[in-house]
Amino acid sequence: MQASGPLRMAVIIGSTREGRVGDSIGRWFASRAALRDDLDITVLDLACYTFPPAFPSVATPAMRAFAGSVAAAEAFVVVTPEYNRSFPASLKQAIDFAYDEWQAKPVGFLSYGSGSCGLYAMEQLRTVFIGLHAVTVRDAVGVDLLDGGVDDRGMPYDTDEREQSVTTMLDQLLWWGLALRAARATRPFAS
Repeated sequence: MQASGPLRMAVIIGSTREGRVGDSIGRWFASRAALRDDLDITVLDLACYTFPPAFPSVATPAMRAFAGSVAAAEAFVVVTPEYNRSFPASLKQAIDFAYDEWQAKPVGFLSYGSGSCGLYAMEQLRTVFIGLHAVTVRDAVGVDLLDGGVDDRGMPYDTDEREQSVTTMLDQLLWWGLALRAARATRPFAS
């Protein structure tokens, strides 16, 4: 039986650094996405999980909780900073706590950085998610921290261009999410 109703989308805040703006940016995005009736939004802030420093032989409760949240979601928006032309280790560690849970689901990116809008981090993440058999959508949302992209609270300024990029990415995630929901209901994904 095929599931119906709003697409369950998880917004994953990937930075755990003290003083980060990722939480403000991620919650700004989630508030925009939550305005839509066709999406059911959950925020997964990696700073709220107590993950182990090394990958243990048995999953910890935090690892199981995160993987369970990934399994429950049907689409994802990964909010990532760009540190040294890549994404943070905290994000890669969390991604690796799940595997099958990512498969045949769409992923979009909201990246931020100083000058590049986080483009380098986003492009590296595309490769990671392709390796997990996820589908990455073409359009993304970028925030330049150097060019007045955020206010003093770390909230992105609303511009017509930014609002359009949010709408475009959400539309693509919804299309892929519903198509892949139907495909998974018809035939289990085989990797």
